[in-house]
Amino acid sequence: MTRPNMHYADLRDSYLFRRIAQKIAAYEEDHPGVHLYRMGIGDVSLPLCDAVIRALHKAVDDQANATRFHGYMPECGAPFLREAIAAHYVSRGVSLDVDEVFVSSGASDELGDILDLFDARSSAMVIEPAYPAYVDANVMAGRAIIHVPTCEEDGFLPRPSDDLQANVIYLCSPNNPTGAVFGRKRLQDWVDFANRHGSVILFDAAYEAFIEDEELPHSIFELEGARTCAIEICSLSKTAGFTGTRLGYTVIPTELRRCGMSLHDMWVRNRTTKTNGVSYVIQRGGAAVFTPEGQRQIHQNISVYKRNARVLMDALDKVGVWYCGGRNAPYLWLRCPDGLGSWEFFDRLLNEIQVVGTPGEGFGSCGEGYFRLSTFGNPHDTIEAAQRLADGSVFR
Repeated sequence: MTRPNMHYADLRDSYLFRRIAQKIAAYEEDHPGVHLYRMGIGDVSLPLCDAVIRALHKAVDDQANATRFHGYMPECGAPFLREAIAAHYVSRGVSLDVDEVFVSSGASDELGDILDLFDARSSAMVIEPAYPAYVDANVMAGRAIIHVPTCEEDGFLPRPSDDLQANVIYLCSPNNPTGAVFGRKRLQDWVDFANRHGSVILFDAAYEAFIEDEELPHSIFELEGARTCAIEICSLSKTAGFTGTRLGYTVIPTELRRCGMSLHDMWVRNRTTKTNGVSYVIQRGGAAVFTPEGQRQIHQNISVYKRNARVLMDALDKVGVWYCGGRNAPYLWLRCPDGLGSWEFFDRLLNEIQVVGTPGEGFGSCGEGYFRLSTFGNPHDTIEAAQRLADGSVFR
């Protein structure tokens, strides 16, 4: 008899967003025609910018022309896109070799696939609250997980401790779900810790484009020593609206080595074995993001989501609710009122004011009693949701 991967039996019963979808479906069945204000799952609401759309159309036309047609693409990414991404890093003061950039079908895919680089006996440190896929991907692999809780008192940004050692360390900044952002000093502490212990940091930078404070780092490679201990995983989903188009990139420095092996070279072998590359059409659209016109247009869209954040922040300020995030991140993380559990507060918001958010418990046990609101919603819906929150009835 074929034996399945028994580690799947160790997963929690229901993935967070699937449970939310089930609750919403049940509510809509009981309340037909009622409009819901969706501030939960972080899907974008604005379309792709004009520069990207034009590039996609041109690339489709290329595929209809025998002299411009492209079949299989390079597994690690088309040179034109890798060069554009590397140049974008240079504009931020980070020098990369083009071959250190790997094009992917999105950060979520890459965060799971990248675990192929590490022995199944290695341990993974997850700082919680955290994106639940960090935990689930390691559970599926049978890997030991070290859960590091954070709290309001440390700003949901812990310092490393030599008492806690792990082979792989997940850091997300700006953080999903809390919106907390590592400053240079504290991020440097983690880089130094990883180098000291031979750990590898998986730095999830999916939301870096939302950082507006100039002193905050956008990339871990702005920090001294990061090239010998870090892998950076990025996404165009929230940066440029590619949630349905699927495109991202990963940076693995050539200096990153463990046990005499180059993780960069290992990833080249992994990609050339397990993928046939991202489609030509999508990569042309992605390259347009890094043109001056593309950068201007995507930041216009980001400014809309930032206005949504301001509207929600004003509402929470009005009713005196504690929260963090919003300024440098597309999420707000708030404390549930009256000692309510996060799923209890989810039900209250859904049933009383038809606002959908994400219960903090789904991001780890220390997320219990907290709640996440996304700023990616339709601006008109966000204004209405904020007015319903500002009424204060759900906080009494």
